[in-house]
Amino acid sequence: MRLSTRAARRPIQAARRSLPAALLAGCTVALLLQPASTASASPLAPAAERRDVPAGGSTVSLPLADSGHRLAPRVTRPFELLGVGWDGPAAAMAGATVRVRTRDAATGHWGDWHTLEADTEDGPDHAPRGATAPLWTGRSDGVAVEVVPGPAGPPPGLRLDLVDPGPGSGAATATRTLPAAPADGDRAPRPAIVTRAGWGADESLRDPGPEYTGPVREVFVHHTATATDYACSDAPRVIRSIHQYHVKTSGWRDIGYNFLVDRCGTVYEGRAGGVDRPVHGAHTLGFNTDSAGVAAIGTYVGDTPPQPLLDGLAALAAWKLGLTGQAADGHTELTSTSDTSRYPEGTVVDFDSISGHRDAFTTECPGAALYARLPELRAAAARLQAQ
Repeated sequence: MRLSTRAARRPIQAARRSLPAALLAGCTVALLLQPASTASASPLAPAAERRDVPAGGSTVSLPLADSGHRLAPRVTRPFELLGVGWDGPAAAMAGATVRVRTRDAATGHWGDWHTLEADTEDGPDHAPRGATAPLWTGRSDGVAVEVVPGPAGPPPGLRLDLVDPGPGSGAATATRTLPAAPADGDRAPRPAIVTRAGWGADESLRDPGPEYTGPVREVFVHHTATATDYACSDAPRVIRSIHQYHVKTSGWRDIGYNFLVDRCGTVYEGRAGGVDRPVHGAHTLGFNTDSAGVAAIGTYVGDTPPQPLLDGLAALAAWKLGLTGQAADGHTELTSTSDTSRYPEGTVVDFDSISGHRDAFTTECPGAALYARLPELRAAAARLQAQ
């Protein structure tokens, strides 16, 4: 997943700059759409329009008018993740600038502006509509948005989506976890896997019928570009937020990743269809076929990935690749299905069996710190396969 510029990696800190007192006084969602000629205009002015947002487990879409005029501030209940979506492909926002600023629900302080970029690297090979990369904000109750359209103007359906993951089980119970299973023949043992019920997936969101690909011969490692210093009991909230955003904002059939792993090494089932089956994911544009995508929850550009996280990634990759007899320290060839990947459509690429997202797309994902640990992760997975 692309790391949004200066994406939040811990609760939003107090901003040094001030906002109008009336704006700070309430739980305000402030929205504007600026034409390029007014890009340097002052921050938002307060207005009377207010709108309550349903509490818990919801994505609220607030339209960003395409007339070039400012929209009135609107009140919102707390949210934890946001992004901007639109009708049409990611290229429809070429040359545009999208910035957001949020208010910490606990402290009332406003954070700095963050730039959101179009998320062109994750998802299905033919994405139904465009969206920015999501930004994890932590518990927030106010937001400001500034959009400077590109040369083609704003695309239709431009909107801000605020995601509240809603209440749910903070930690999985035994009945919501597939227990670890011993090695089966030459296969590596299966790690314990928290099921979708375990992290509180809303099954009404996804398309009912899973899609399957050929045998999984490749595992692509990602990071979610969200907070790194989270409590592991909060990982299900992060996953529920990403799930909602992938489906409701990006228009995907389900969460894009096949699996996720938190900083404590807990493995979570991602896209529905069966953890031991070759579920066709939406994680690595151009190379979703015959592969599985696993996302490390956190941002690992500079932050050191914890050893339990690495152990969880290795255990999952060893087991998943072992189901098809693929050596974790081996190589596999995949064919690009998209010109917008790192390789033109039709190009046959030789990958390490466990690769980083950046090996298939021009991106910093899964972060330099995690990417640097992939050689030892492959070795650890290979040892598990050899037991």
